Amino acid sequence: MKKNPREHIALITGASAGIGLELTRKLLSEDWQVVALNRSDFPKEDMSIQNAVKDGLLRIYKTSDLSDYVSLRQTLEEIKDKEQRIDILFNNAGGSFPKLSYSKQGREKHYELLTVVPYIILMELKELLKIGSLKTVINTSSSAQKFTKEFTIDILERPKTFRKLIGPYAISKLALSLWTQAIAPQLSEDDIMIRSVDPDGNNTLKKGKASGLPFLVGVLMKLFFPPPTHGADKLYEGAIGEHRNKTGVFLVKGRVAEIKFLDQARNVLERIQAIYEHEFLQRNS
Repeated sequence: MKKNPREHIALITGASAGIGLELTRKLLSEDWQVVALNRSDFPKEDMSIQNAVKDGLLRIYKTSDLSDYVSLRQTLEEIKDKEQRIDILFNNAGGSFPKLSYSKQGREKHYELLTVVPYIILMELKELLKIGSLKTVINTSSSAQKFTKEFTIDILERPKTFRKLIGPYAISKLALSLWTQAIAPQLSEDDIMIRSVDPDGNNTLKKGKASGLPFLVGVLMKLFFPPPTHGADKLYEGAIGEHRNKTGVFLVKGRVAEIKFLDQARNVLERIQAIYEHEFLQRNS
């Protein structure tokens, strides 16, 4: 162990690739400790990452599937058992899928992974956040939500149709920003701040993996989008930048942006709270 332990601790979901990996690298380079909640491994050839693991500055917790409640529960219990506090929680995990699919719980998988699971993680780790100094939650959202023309809970859970990027992915990210806004007053009672942040366009394409992007968007991403360091910077700024004293807001390009269908925010929060209480917690009792 080093004589001077690093002051701040961030927990990042989906920390081993793309924006999450670059955020991990950035925080480690700025003398943070990082707790990683991942499905996949970090790059073995990245010696800065491997050295951080050896020094105990990067602590890795693995789950087979974040949308599998049994696996997720076991991993969260391990984190609660071993970690002393969390200063910032980055709910970052999750991408877009190429076709309509469902979680083990029977809900559309974008909704489960991008909307419901971040809430479960927040609720389960809230006590560690309360002990932390910065008490901040950053939910990775997306400006793709602006393409949503219709919004209901039923569409979220069981879509009638599937469209890449602007279908279930976009509406699930919208729902994430909606519950972020709705829960902010409740979290303020524990001095916890929460924001949803659009990391902007980034080239996060992976070789050999089916893309959840429309073909043309994938081509444009490969040719013109910046590397995921760009998105990592956006999440970092969203956490400790000029809007660090605001809660419940949705940040796009460093500014507070409109959230559509705000009249549905309470409905979304109540639905995912019910899922948490009646599915995640009860199965654990």
